[in-house]
Amino acid sequence: MMEGPFSLEGEIALITGGGTGIGLGMARCMAQAGAQVILAGRRENVLQEAVQSIGSLAAYEIFDVTQLDEASRMLNRIQDRIGSPTILINNAGNHLKKSALETTSEEFLQILNTHVNGSFALTRAVAPIMIERGRGSILFIASMTSLFGLPQTVAYSAAKSAYVGLVGTLAAELSPHGVRVNAIAPGFIITEISRNAFDNDPERLERVLRRTPMNRRGDPEDIGYAAVYLCSQAAKYITGVILPIDGGSSIQMY
Repeated sequence: MMEGPFSLEGEIALITGGGTGIGLGMARCMAQAGAQVILAGRRENVLQEAVQSIGSLAAYEIFDVTQLDEASRMLNRIQDRIGSPTILINNAGNHLKKSALETTSEEFLQILNTHVNGSFALTRAVAPIMIERGRGSILFIASMTSLFGLPQTVAYSAAKSAYVGLVGTLAAELSPHGVRVNAIAPGFIITEISRNAFDNDPERLERVLRRTPMNRRGDPEDIGYAAVYLCSQAAKYITGVILPIDGGSSIQMY
């Protein structure tokens, strides 16, 4: 377990989309740092398996971020069972790979509803609890598409770019109350979904590695330990930042 300013002992971290991929990686790292982690998601079997893999510091809550009116009720259940979250990680999301001209209005709004409306509704529900306590950390999982353009991701890019504005405004409003707001912009991270995609498209993998100065993809733990840092006392003077963790892809050298 981590000690000193990087420890999360005594913290309660609510992580949406925490059952798989980057969300699960963050949950594992935060539990290693001593936090009680609560994984929120729609699929109970996936959440149960994730909690078992983490151990006694993990619990789960069935929750769909698109059910905007359910955020407060879900928080009430968590407070009754475990306590009030001191950390919120807005990680849940969906994706659509489609050209801009082929993307329908319905598809566009569905992506925005999950990422933007869902994360904002949960943040709006959690923030007053943190303000009352006088401290807290809210983290959004953004994307490289928050920083520069990638083809066939227009809806996803719009949603993740909206996080930049959300983080800046929320940090300006909440930080005077002791609540820090930041974001991580992951690069190409190895997850089950991305592994399947790249295994079937070696040319795409070659292009990704060519534009990544470190010449490799990242692991979920690369995002997880950065999340631990940003939510710990080691980052107590950091708010309003978008931190790329991408092996150098965002400097666009290639």
